[in-house]
Amino acid sequence: MSSDAQPTAAPLPAVAGVDVVAPMRWLVAGVRDFRANPLPSMFYGTCFAAMAWLVTLAMRHAFELASALTTGFFLVGPFLAIGIYDLSRRRERGERVLLAPTLDAWRANTGAIGVFALVLTVVLLVWARASLIVFALFYSGGMPTLATFVQQLASPSNVEFLLAYACVGGFFALLTFAVSVISVPMMLDRHVDGVVAVLTSLRAFGAPFR
Repeated sequence: MSSDAQPTAAPLPAVAGVDVVAPMRWLVAGVRDFRANPLPSMFYGTCFAAMAWLVTLAMRHAFELASALTTGFFLVGPFLAIGIYDLSRRRERGERVLLAPTLDAWRANTGAIGVFALVLTVVLLVWARASLIVFALFYSGGMPTLATFVQQLASPSNVEFLLAYACVGGFFALLTFAVSVISVPMMLDRHVDGVVAVLTSLRAFGAPFR
């Protein structure tokens, strides 16, 4: 081999195909995980519910912000769910499942997971700004309140707002899902870097069903 030869980059991990009923099996597996470890699972569920309640309480006088931040939790969800991923990972490996070690599971790959969490946070902030712009441009009758939000959404005058909000929010949700559908579990379980994880996630997102 020539001394000038450059080492070839390692190929990305292979993407396994799934069938259309796979999500149902995943839900059943999730129920099994919950039944096997109810207290840690309920802890995370309570934390997520409490975060949404606190946002709504803090932003009760500016519900357009509460709406943006509440829906924005779905964008940072892949990072917030690391503890839940670790619960299932430990159970799959036959390890003892405890809550405490899952609270800092991100330490298993601090650099990659930290950068990815920062990226998701930026996406959340951009979505919050975009949400306010959609409210300002398309929402009729002034900014909503918690008491009248659902009633105002049902008004025919807000059809354009609903379409715009769904399109803009759908774009952010689809983008986040594509780059994170398997990336965070990969960084946690295989300790790969963020670029490899995101590229593999995009390939998995684009792969057809079997």
